[in-house]
Amino acid sequence: MSAEATNPEAHPEARPELRRRGRSRLDLRRLGRAALLGPTSRDRLPDAIGHVAEAHRAHHPDADMSILRRAYLLAESSHRGQMRKSGEPYITHPLAVTLILAELGAETTTLTASLLHDTVEDTDVTLDQVRAEFGDEVRFIVDGVTKVEKIDYGAAAEPETFRKMLVATGNDVRVMSIKLADRLHNMRTLGVMRPEKQARIAKVTRDVLIPLAERLGVQALKTELEDLVFAILHPEEYESTRALIAAHAGESDPLPGIADSVRTVLREAGIAAEVQVRPRHFVSVHRISRTRGELRGSDFGRILILVGENADCYAVLGELHTCFTPVVSEFKDFIASPKFNLYQSLHTAVATPEGYVAEVIVRTRQMHRVAEAGVVALGNPYATATPEATADPDEERVDPTRPGWLSRLLDWQQSAPDPDTFWTVLRAELAQDREITVFRADGGTLGLPAGASCIDAAYAQHGEAAHGCIGARVNGRLTSLSSPLSDGDTVQLLLAQDTSSGPAAEWLDHARTPAARIAISSWLDAHPDRAMATTTAARAPLSVVGARGGGANAVADLPDATVRLAGCCTPVPPDAVAGFLVRGGAVTVHRVQCAAVAQMRAVGRTSVAVHWRATADCRVTLLAESFGRPHLLADLTEAIAREGVEVVSATVEPPVEGRVRHTYTLQLPDAAGLPALMRAMRDVPGVYDVSRA
Repeated sequence: MSAEATNPEAHPEARPELRRRGRSRLDLRRLGRAALLGPTSRDRLPDAIGHVAEAHRAHHPDADMSILRRAYLLAESSHRGQMRKSGEPYITHPLAVTLILAELGAETTTLTASLLHDTVEDTDVTLDQVRAEFGDEVRFIVDGVTKVEKIDYGAAAEPETFRKMLVATGNDVRVMSIKLADRLHNMRTLGVMRPEKQARIAKVTRDVLIPLAERLGVQALKTELEDLVFAILHPEEYESTRALIAAHAGESDPLPGIADSVRTVLREAGIAAEVQVRPRHFVSVHRISRTRGELRGSDFGRILILVGENADCYAVLGELHTCFTPVVSEFKDFIASPKFNLYQSLHTAVATPEGYVAEVIVRTRQMHRVAEAGVVALGNPYATATPEATADPDEERVDPTRPGWLSRLLDWQQSAPDPDTFWTVLRAELAQDREITVFRADGGTLGLPAGASCIDAAYAQHGEAAHGCIGARVNGRLTSLSSPLSDGDTVQLLLAQDTSSGPAAEWLDHARTPAARIAISSWLDAHPDRAMATTTAARAPLSVVGARGGGANAVADLPDATVRLAGCCTPVPPDAVAGFLVRGGAVTVHRVQCAAVAQMRAVGRTSVAVHWRATADCRVTLLAESFGRPHLLADLTEAIAREGVEVVSATVEPPVEGRVRHTYTLQLPDAAGLPALMRAMRDVPGVYDVSRA
């Protein structure tokens, strides 16, 4: 592996944020020498963390640097004599990791834990010592990042380490922030490793760490990790992309000119804004080259506009779409509907008179900070509102930054004791690169991966109680449990009163989340007899036939003609009807609204006038749709009997996804009582619709 492929300094366009800040890159060898010499004075910070202090003060001017000094002294003395494979003193690694986090704006507790993150794992320092010197929070974070012992876990050590970190991240997202920065520095210096080990580490980074960085919103780390992994796993494509970027650097770039035009437009509109040209990183250039083919000059970067307030974002958007030609299909509003990883911005694209299309991102400066640093930019999300308020250390802290995906990981990892299963399912879950938010009927929200179904929503909301789910309403309309959900849907999940009911085997075909699949599989494994019953062939419909039939109440103006009421629309008095002569000299009667009426007329069937007899009784066929439950047929039959209606025949179809369809042919003593009968049937628990056949 070449040094250029593993060192971002070789291609600064992959790290534009460092170039914009103008801060020099940390010189690891110089800091290593300073680390060995130690501080020159006991009353000031060691020279070795001067860069860290400078970066930290830029975000937190009032931070207490004495804590960092004590953490550095403990880390330096503990790691003294240890060397990295690159030949540098080991202390340069925690220093570099801490600088990465300091540049992103991490608060003092995170930086303290970062300096100490390898001490418990690689030195004689214990967690009790860390707690005594720096408190419970630092101790918790250091423990969360510390790997499990390979002696105890063997080949399962890596999956179990990630499981441990995920559980710790559930209580403190700063654990994963340190792990991401740790992996970034290791990837930067991966060139000293054997090629096969480089590939192994890069694959884990691609499959697990990069998706976690995306979900935590730490784009500054994610983009550099992507480029470093790209260089290792796809060296030929990386080199061709690098050559493409180098060739573009020698050409005229239209984006600075477009940015100047945007500045002029906004200045004339009286909108205070900062306009930048942001080069794309390597992987981004590679992706768009595959989708767009030959790239033009404006494809190698995007225009970033930073403003002060949310309202200014929309004011900028209005000016852009007024003074330039907007590309409507490229507009996305992530301010009104933020992404699941805290990201907020307006995205659009505008076309210039010269034919260039420039992508534009509009956001406030606070949005920009969160877009770059994600959860790191939130400081300490666990700080109490008042100094007197203290949380119970034994209770799980409510993290306001915890999105739905992290809660899902924490839930299903408890049901996946096998490390191989956990590792496989973790990668599959993180491969879901899109998230949707659906609203619960009680006003709460559920975060689900794109493509999730009502089954996934049921297990996300109700856990194992979702075994008894028998249906769902999406946006007020009844739908099957297998129906996929879309972002912004409102879902109401309906549970059976019978707690012994369980999921059907076919639910696995529609479950997308690990929590749902693991819960369904566990229930089916525990109830093999019930699982077998759900997969058997459909049973024949149950039919109940009444004691007597009934004649039609319709009379045709055709002597001796047999009159039949059409089964497609089942007309009853006082419906408006139409009759048609069919084979055998019979007259079939339809409601005038029936689609068959137009068909009869189209094929030239002879129309026959029909009317209802003076008698008020009639026969009608009704369809009742319901969720399956015990005694449903008896309750429906009782409701019908209470209305004084006779059941001529009844057919009950086999349940499908927990839903049952009943077809009743009924003899009514008075047609006027039909609406009341249908209402009575709808009032039966479990019945959600009753209609004419």
